[in-house]
Amino acid sequence: MKYRHLGKTGIRVSELSFGSWVTFHNQAGVASAVEMMAAAYDHGVNFFDNAEAYAGGKSEEVMGESLKKLGWRRGSYLVSTKIYWGLHDNVNEKNTLNRKRLIEGANDALKRFQLDYVDLIYCHRPDPTTPIEETVWAMHNIIEWGKALYWGTSEWAASEIIEAIQIAERHHLHKPVVEQPQYNLFERGRLEGDYVRFYKEYGYGSTTWSPLASGMLSGKYNKGIPKDSRGALKGYEWLANRLTDQDKLAKVAALEPIAKELGATMSQLAIAWCLKNPFVSTVITGASRVEQMHENMKAGEIAEKITPEIMERIDVVFGKKKDEDDD
Repeated sequence: MKYRHLGKTGIRVSELSFGSWVTFHNQAGVASAVEMMAAAYDHGVNFFDNAEAYAGGKSEEVMGESLKKLGWRRGSYLVSTKIYWGLHDNVNEKNTLNRKRLIEGANDALKRFQLDYVDLIYCHRPDPTTPIEETVWAMHNIIEWGKALYWGTSEWAASEIIEAIQIAERHHLHKPVVEQPQYNLFERGRLEGDYVRFYKEYGYGSTTWSPLASGMLSGKYNKGIPKDSRGALKGYEWLANRLTDQDKLAKVAALEPIAKELGATMSQLAIAWCLKNPFVSTVITGASRVEQMHENMKAGEIAEKITPEIMERIDVVFGKKKDEDDD
């Protein structure tokens, strides 16, 4: 396993990490979570991603109980959570980044994790109704109190992140250091295009999610939605509609010959492609079975085989012309 600095911070994250979205509680209980987390840890993974919104807080509970059973030294791993949507349908408790919600959310997450602190805490989405300055102060306080060590953003616009950084610098507060954007062969905007200049100038870290586009890039949806997949889960009908997009599935099928040339599975190639971006600190992988975990962890080896010529061939498949690249 290789490790990369989280932006300009002093901590390093494994280039491949493990996230619990959709799977923990919905597809994997504590026993399965322990098995998969142990396998990831043995492969060198040191970053485990979560959020209060995943399975209504149950995902954090599963991960917390798993960490307790695994008994790892606390300094040997990193845990994250994200706050925004909330768990209660009540004013000031959902869809906000106000001071009350952030502090209560951080306290509640620590109880579910059974931890004294998380290493990273994210604002899960931007909040247009709360002044960014209020959010920055609250996140600074959470870090000062030792409830989290670093804070970041998820799916924020570059202009919003820059404003948060400038407010923090002006008041000598802990500033955000990492963004968690979706990044895969279908979703490239936040780590390419206008964001390139932002990442270069601010040295912001990135912990990217959905490298397989919810599993589509693995190729398993090319012939429909398997009964044991996340696309078949109750409550994820919106996802099923995306996974049956025929235009996207055609591109996935065209990627298969390249994967075979590299001796890789479709999943390994898709994850490896993400690793080729120098602005990616870590690629958050997911799995519902330990076999998937072992497969995903080989993506680092595949990344070393991807040449500039292969990158160009992949771009052709996904309709990205050479003159669209940003320097």
